[in-house]
Amino acid sequence: MSNVYESWLAGLRETVKEVEPEEASRAAAGGSAVLIDIREQDEIASGSPRGATRIARGFLEMKIPALAASLDLPIYVICAAGSRSLAATDSLQSMGYRNVRSVKGGYGAWVKQGLPVETPLMLSGEERIRYSRHLKIPEVGEAGQLKLAASKVLLVGAGGLGCPAAYYLAAAGVGTIGLIDDDVVDRSNLQRQILHTDARVGKKKVDSARETLLALNPGIKCLTFDTRLSVSNAESIFKQFDIVLDGTDNFQARYLINDACVKLGIPNVHGAVFQFEGYATVFSPERHNGPCYRCLYPEAPPPELAPSCAEAGVLGVLPGVVGLLQAVEAIKLIIGIGKPLVGRMLSYDALNAEFSEYEAKRSHECPVCAINRESIQLQEVAPVCAL
Repeated sequence: MSNVYESWLAGLRETVKEVEPEEASRAAAGGSAVLIDIREQDEIASGSPRGATRIARGFLEMKIPALAASLDLPIYVICAAGSRSLAATDSLQSMGYRNVRSVKGGYGAWVKQGLPVETPLMLSGEERIRYSRHLKIPEVGEAGQLKLAASKVLLVGAGGLGCPAAYYLAAAGVGTIGLIDDDVVDRSNLQRQILHTDARVGKKKVDSARETLLALNPGIKCLTFDTRLSVSNAESIFKQFDIVLDGTDNFQARYLINDACVKLGIPNVHGAVFQFEGYATVFSPERHNGPCYRCLYPEAPPPELAPSCAEAGVLGVLPGVVGLLQAVEAIKLIIGIGKPLVGRMLSYDALNAEFSEYEAKRSHECPVCAINRESIQLQEVAPVCAL
């Protein structure tokens, strides 16, 4: 059988061009070629050529069209010792690729020649099982899942909006989830705040939420801040995170969240609910040139026009819908896919099962995002309940 195998390899060498690792490294570093490491995950875990695109041999033919649209693109294929890459190169040639080469001696020769290597971030076997449905989506894949794992998202409020958003962000594999809330679990919360249970009535909300999130996904980190958001702590807390989700129900917090996010250049994924209506948008002046909260609402309305949820009530499932929309927008921002809700306000009417979209324009006269963000001074807003 070994003679058959050797004869087969010898035949491949007659039709496949082999190059030294140094040539492949030079071409890939110059940006004019693609270097593909076709080894398996357990092989790559110890190291891979720097800048290589990693595609397991079994998926090469399926994924190469997305990587190399041109049949004339220079492609270098590397494996462990140079045998599998011969067969892979031959296969790519049969698909029509005219400029494919196999790296002689494979990764072993690459290392011996002292060429640059890197240890790629990779998902563990357990993570591959947990996030297997994400990995099957081309727009997410392992690269997107690793972005989620490296991300840090802060939820201001562990209530009606924060609970469903945090639950699904944890399930999705967001590496660090922060929760800021100084309240305790009340039995009236349980109609909509799904991270808490009847047995935890009277317990700190951030502690209750953390317990649920880690029970769902022990692989994430959950940072809790048992405090009320204020001018004195907003900036120091926010700067630890990449994205902020506003799950509050009062204007005092919303304006402070907005101003701190604009000052730090952090996207603010905003949500609001009232009785049977919900709203969601993304405020991101720095990264997406969109409006901020003050562009739409420069000042808070008078108290008589802004009843709170406690006064006016809210359909229990409605925050779930809006909170999940916020989670979706956060994930899109993290991975860098799709069209975020920047400059658009999405409205949901639960009674009529209707979604509507409204344009949200950036104001060049905005008192916050129209000025140099380093000069923004955080200020307390007079307490006003929110509509």
